Amino acid sequence: MIRKKIILLLITFFFSNNILFAEIKILLSVDDEVITNHDLIKESNYFEILNPNVKKLNNNQKLNLARNSLIKEIIKKKEIEKFRIEKNTNRMVDNYMNNFYKKLGFNSSEDFVAMLKLKENYTLNEIKNKIKIDFMWNELIYSKYINQVKVNKNEIINKVDTLKNEFEKEFLLSEIIFTKKKDKTLDEISKEIKLSIQEIGFSNTANIYSESDSAKFGGKIGWISEISLSKQVAKELKILEVGEITNLIKIGNNFLILKIEDIKLNKKITNREKEIQNLIIQETNNQLEKFSKIFFDKIKLNYSINEI
Repeated sequence: MIRKKIILLLITFFFSNNILFAEIKILLSVDDEVITNHDLIKESNYFEILNPNVKKLNNNQKLNLARNSLIKEIIKKKEIEKFRIEKNTNRMVDNYMNNFYKKLGFNSSEDFVAMLKLKENYTLNEIKNKIKIDFMWNELIYSKYINQVKVNKNEIINKVDTLKNEFEKEFLLSEIIFTKKKDKTLDEISKEIKLSIQEIGFSNTANIYSESDSAKFGGKIGWISEISLSKQVAKELKILEVGEITNLIKIGNNFLILKIEDIKLNKKITNREKEIQNLIIQETNNQLEKFSKIFFDKIKLNYSINEI
């Protein structure tokens, strides 16, 4: 009797696992690395953690988000390996994770891990590895392009000195950044994005259309001081209220749409040198992000991406 039960359990085990393996399908490849339907589900669930509004998207939209995200991650990882970027980023990742939990509304890493276990998702270590890839990619971009960054320090100093005696306005912003596509006019893509905002909201539209790294967070970029904004962007935001969206803003080869999530007034600038340094860092990062996009778009052409 015991022997029969063991045999029955083994049959059940192998049958269950055969079904599991049968359900896993390779959907596409990036050079020699494959992406399965199981990978897409995990990445889609991860997007829901980063931006809960993703739950409102249909399955095809979610899976397409996951597909594009995984392709981008694989290419970044391969380029990091190619350039042998081996900087130890573990401490930076650990420091980032503390803010990461709070940004997503969790009180601790334990609460975050408990949530991960509720549904099919990445482990905490897998998420840390994903974040580490982004850190190492940024290190690669820095090493390649820092000498090409041009910051006008005198202009920043003049800007700070002009506003140092005034109250500083800060905007809580979300963004959508995109480039013009060859198969669509700027007017067509602009109307498409605005219609999407009306139908599924700004954050989900950012997930789908934005080409910025902020896209995975629904376009959220946090609090930005008025003094750090370009004249063009500041002029657009000045006439808007909380919840309103800017017109299309051309920034170099990109196009930008901003949404004001909130506004607050801060005390006037008290530390001139610190403010100047912060603006220099911010402008440097803005330029490096542009170089990052240009570089990625260029190297992507070297990879074979095949649907299977």
